[in-house]
Amino acid sequence: MKLNIAVLPGDGIGPEVINQAVKVLKAIAQKFNHKFNFTESFVGGIAIDKTGSPLPEETLNNCQNSDAILFGTIGDPKYDDFEIKNRPEQGLLKLRKELGLYANIRPITAYKPLMHKSPIKEKVIVNTDFIIYRELNSGIYYGDKNTSEDGKSAYDTCFYQAEEIDKIAHLAFKAAKTRRKKLTLVDKSNVLETSRLWRNRVKKVGQSYPDVKIFFLHIDNAAMQLIINPRKFDVILTENLFGDILSDEASVISGSIGLSASASIGDNSVLFEPIHSSYPQYAGKNIANPLATILSTAMLLEHFNLHEEGDAVRNAVDQSIEYNITTPDLNSTKKYAHTSDVGEFISDYIIDKKSVLYHVENIDLGQSTII
Repeated sequence: MKLNIAVLPGDGIGPEVINQAVKVLKAIAQKFNHKFNFTESFVGGIAIDKTGSPLPEETLNNCQNSDAILFGTIGDPKYDDFEIKNRPEQGLLKLRKELGLYANIRPITAYKPLMHKSPIKEKVIVNTDFIIYRELNSGIYYGDKNTSEDGKSAYDTCFYQAEEIDKIAHLAFKAAKTRRKKLTLVDKSNVLETSRLWRNRVKKVGQSYPDVKIFFLHIDNAAMQLIINPRKFDVILTENLFGDILSDEASVISGSIGLSASASIGDNSVLFEPIHSSYPQYAGKNIANPLATILSTAMLLEHFNLHEEGDAVRNAVDQSIEYNITTPDLNSTKKYAHTSDVGEFISDYIIDKKSVLYHVENIDLGQSTII
């Protein structure tokens, strides 16, 4: 298969983790005889520095003319002042809107070798495996907003239309059909009119999926249940703001936000990215965890029905975790792996796993296996 992939490294650790993801995709192309073309563009803070815009037209055109987008991270401390109007985050929000990326999909898995890294007890998180479907193109993030001239009042409007809800609901129900046939809508229907609309529309859409059982939870209860009983969830469907909060909360289950991948789906565009921030304090130190970005490439491959290739990436990630070839957030020993080491191991494992495992088993575990 031939794919044209737009690469947007962004800010902070973005370039470092993106480099490893591209390395892994090149290994997949070599192993499975595909052709992946990569075209890099600026976005976020670095784009403001270079062009004055967080999303330059050249970047948008690159994304629109590509089969998929591989996105790093955005954000820079020098833009933390809320008085600054031109901000890195606006680049991602505009990109989602321009490309019609209406659904953000975030899988959450508890990795057995890493359960001790989670602040939640192992007996609670064992066998956790669910997916969050977050509406991405509407809600309070995109509604009318304003601050009064005297700075003493402000408002943000949460607005949804039935067709926006129906669109992502169908996507989530279809996913639930292929899994454990359970869908949980998270809302605040006891308070918010938009949540009442969500609940009514999901009930209506659910009539087309009679084999999927629907559950309803208010956001406050859902946030609690996610920690005390995460195994109860299969597919979680929710609106933009609630999805943003819940997916970051859920990342603690796996022990590190550096393991959380995501896909953003539109009718004609798809974007894949880690959910973590730009972590500028780690930038340039070669210690950032690239696994979330690498797992996002597995989602990219699976989106194009390259399931064997996606499995190859996931298996290699599993091996890196099993052999403790991981960055300091997951490996607290002095023999932690660097960002580039993790990418090298996974790439080499994909191409020739027997050779790589031979080297691993003949050196101290946790060292770089690239000999």
